[in-house]
Amino acid sequence: MQLHEYQGKALLRRYGIPVPRGEVATSPAEAQRVAEALGGTTWVVKAQIHAGGRGKAGGIRRATSPQEVARLAADLLGRRLVTPQTGPQGQEVHRVLVEEGCDIAQELYCSVLVDRQAGKPLVMLSPAGGMDIEEVAATTPERIFREHVDVLLGLAAFQARRLASHLEARAEARRALQELLPKLYRLFEENDCSLVEVNPLALTSSGAPLAVDVKITLDDNALFRHPELAAWRDPHAEDPLEVEAAKYRLSYVKLTGNVGCIVNGAGLAMATMDIIKLAGAEPANFLDVGGGASAETVANAFRILMADPNVRAVFINIFGGILRCDVFAQGVVQAATQVQVKVPVVVRMEGTNVEEGRRLLATSGLNIIVATDMADAARKVVQAIRGGRA
Repeated sequence: MQLHEYQGKALLRRYGIPVPRGEVATSPAEAQRVAEALGGTTWVVKAQIHAGGRGKAGGIRRATSPQEVARLAADLLGRRLVTPQTGPQGQEVHRVLVEEGCDIAQELYCSVLVDRQAGKPLVMLSPAGGMDIEEVAATTPERIFREHVDVLLGLAAFQARRLASHLEARAEARRALQELLPKLYRLFEENDCSLVEVNPLALTSSGAPLAVDVKITLDDNALFRHPELAAWRDPHAEDPLEVEAAKYRLSYVKLTGNVGCIVNGAGLAMATMDIIKLAGAEPANFLDVGGGASAETVANAFRILMADPNVRAVFINIFGGILRCDVFAQGVVQAATQVQVKVPVVVRMEGTNVEEGRRLLATSGLNIIVATDMADAARKVVQAIRGGRA
């Protein structure tokens, strides 16, 4: 689950990490009132979407009067902002963050994330923060300094000192960063985050650090421990089908292809998507119904797939271990009847009672194509999309 910038900054404040003063607004008039309450001579109006690259896409703008703040907010609200992380469809802006202008002398980059290869949290710090951090990582990775963290000990003081020592900054700024980094790691650990990224982490002219922007991703599997954070979920910022699938506890990720997938097991789902691409088509989704899928679960999965107008065929790939193939086949027939599936369905299954399961599908009278193996199923899906039937 991703947090909006304004939500992430509220979390930073709880841990004593300084952020610019600001408030979120959902209308131009409200944005102007926020600017007037903040006072000062410059303000920043920032589109709140779950994607990076907002600055280059025109989603972060500077204003020199409260009236200009209102005008910029009116231009951003309701607009679909397209960045490299949103895809061509963009994301609609429902709210903006209005902040005071900042005195920035230097932009740093700082993040805490899970290094899955090392199996440890990783703290990264770089003197080259800002909008071009991806280019820095690609061309001069030696400018990004790293410290892996022992989960039992946390970020040690010597690690914070070592990270800060790499920075091209005054001594007082390095000392301030040494105090900030353990706070940022504690936020990461105590809230079960998978990513906390502060970019830029600014140094003001006095050398004080300031979190100008933040991106926080929470581990969905740990949200039951943080109901107050789970309540921050913004369904407007997520794909509607993914929101709907979450209601049924389905592991679903929408993609851009035309073959809908229903699979039991994440590894098998990944292999299914690979073989669809190998056969010349594109998967429309990742969807794992789990090992004990019932007819109701399958029906809900069909409803999600049929709500995607791009889906022109469905590939069901099941290994019947805990779930018997004949029981699953009965569920498929029942679900397909309930949902009125109007596209070809190709089913490949192996495991317990597989022959009986195939017989039930073949004699169902529905538009269901039974395949013998994964390659055969992928080939039949492609043929079904192209108007033929094997």
